[in-house]
Amino acid sequence: MKVAPRFGAGHRVLVTGGAGFVPSHLVDALTGRGCTVVALDNFVTGTKENVAHLLDTPTFTLVEADISDGLPAHPALAERFDAILHMASPASPTDFEKLPVEILRVGSVATLHLLDRALTDGARFLMASTSEAYGDPKEHPQRETYWGNVNPIGVRAVYDEAKRFSEAATMAYHRSRGLDAAIVRIFNTYGPRMRPDDGRAIPTFISQALRGEPLTVHGTGNQTRSICYVDDLVRGILLLLDSTETGPINCGTEHEMSMRKLAETIVSLCGSSSTVTYITRSADDPEMRRPDLTLARELLGYQPTVSPEEGLRRTIAHFRGRLG
Repeated sequence: MKVAPRFGAGHRVLVTGGAGFVPSHLVDALTGRGCTVVALDNFVTGTKENVAHLLDTPTFTLVEADISDGLPAHPALAERFDAILHMASPASPTDFEKLPVEILRVGSVATLHLLDRALTDGARFLMASTSEAYGDPKEHPQRETYWGNVNPIGVRAVYDEAKRFSEAATMAYHRSRGLDAAIVRIFNTYGPRMRPDDGRAIPTFISQALRGEPLTVHGTGNQTRSICYVDDLVRGILLLLDSTETGPINCGTEHEMSMRKLAETIVSLCGSSSTVTYITRSADDPEMRRPDLTLARELLGYQPTVSPEEGLRRTIAHFRGRLG
């Protein structure tokens, strides 16, 4: 299966949350194709540093705004878009407690604003959803047909349910109004430009290891995640964008490992003397997480290529540079 590039030179693309970790890598890839890209971000969790290298690029515009308040009056937003990628949302465990209402708004109100704009423009709309839509899964690995096991009033619910709403809204516009839409369910992604203090395991472990501090693993460390290097994820998202598929389609890797093993691997790759310690596990923390990638392979020809060791080495090198 091979998906031909659908968006390139002459196409205008809007990326919300465009100064964030994953979206900024997507912006790089889209501008590299020759697309005219407008990145919109309110900098709650994103940073201008992530797109600073593009600020003098004629085909790139950065707009500071909160999409939950609607698209602002700005010359770069006045023209029609060929594609809209809704990537905006705080997404780390620490954000769930600090920014719960903001997360709910960007997953609901902002999604509706962008769906309306995509419909007006006749644009392809890609919704960035999440493996968190599966909650603490009772099915393993998780297929797109699985409805999930989500606590609707738990601390993580603001993110889980906001994304589930955004999926439902996207499908409603697709079914009832004929919108060209797609949903990608993103699994645990890591790489350069992650926030060191965002509360996710990999940046936390790397920062601790580089400082020689104990690595704080939640619970027993037996819970698992399938970690995906950001370059693999971006390639998968672009394959879905270029296709005519609606999804949802999982995107990630099948490299599943326990949190204990992840911590030990990072200590080794950092050449650190850090030890591993265990702290109280957070509420509703999923026990296991691994995508079934059958649809991504069969419909998109997607195949991740970066091994966990290689991806972690690249990420450690980035953090080492940032932490001095």
